[in-house]
Amino acid sequence: MKIKAIKDFPPPTTKTQVISFLGIVGYYAHYIRNYSEIASPLTDALKGKIKRESIKWDERCEKAFAELDKLITKPILFAPDFSKDFILQTDASDIGAGVVLSQKINGEEHPILYLSKKISRGERNYSTVERELAAIILGLKRLKHYLDGQRFIIETDHNPLKYLNKMGGSNPRLQKWALSLQPFNFEIRHKPGKLHGNADGLSRLE
Repeated sequence: MKIKAIKDFPPPTTKTQVISFLGIVGYYAHYIRNYSEIASPLTDALKGKIKRESIKWDERCEKAFAELDKLITKPILFAPDFSKDFILQTDASDIGAGVVLSQKINGEEHPILYLSKKISRGERNYSTVERELAAIILGLKRLKHYLDGQRFIIETDHNPLKYLNKMGGSNPRLQKWALSLQPFNFEIRHKPGKLHGNADGLSRLE
């Protein structure tokens, strides 16, 4: 029913209509790579206090509307197989954090879910290792129902995270996060940035 509602939704002309459209499409946000980036022209159109006022529907809005409509109506992701190890790919930039949950089937990697989050003003003051670890924490919190009790691999392009159990020192934030990871059964593997495109792209949202 939601997909039919999206297909039948006319181009919005007011902020209220944009909110309604994004509310329906948002149900599938985890299944669309770079959702935040694609939808940003529509979310930008919501700036201002008057919800019923007309919006400036420009070429960027039209492109975002058409792209979301297209992506929603085609198969994008694979269903999880709980008999196989999960792969959690994470990355962070000075703009946001990106997470991809995937599995290897017959030697080929298949995405299951995408997550992305713009970092807050306070998080912009984090060190590189703090941002990268925050991306892992984001993935574990949001995907706990997939990963709890399962063995999984964390892939990151930030090599120091391989030594997570030695981190913390006098940094209370790192200590707290490192402790929160202990209940999980995982292995951290370094994946060079040029091979880490999925999560890296999600972290660099405009």
